[in-house]
Amino acid sequence: MNLPSYIINMATSPTVTQERSTVTVPKTYPNYKVIVLNDDFNTFQHVAQCLMKYIPGMTTDLAWELTNQVHYEGLAVVWVGPQEQAELYHQQLRREGLTMAPLEKA
Repeated sequence: MNLPSYIINMATSPTVTQERSTVTVPKTYPNYKVIVLNDDFNTFQHVAQCLMKYIPGMTTDLAWELTNQVHYEGLAVVWVGPQEQAELYHQQLRREGLTMAPLEKA
């Protein structure tokens, strides 16, 4: 059987394929800040109690320190972390009547 030369060359020529280099670069999700704002109607006690109730790991001392920061500086970042959790804590504190800033990327 006589084959055309271009078929013979295709069959006998080595094929070189370039290897694809794939590098996976992990991309982290941004953290978000939960910020409580000062207002004229929430008491120190109420703010501190809400922080202890809803923010994980919040101690009494830290809750009062943040409450003072809200009062004297106008705001305090009370928690920083993943968006879904930040949304939950923000919503819980807002439902308790605290004045909240919109979530911000950290």
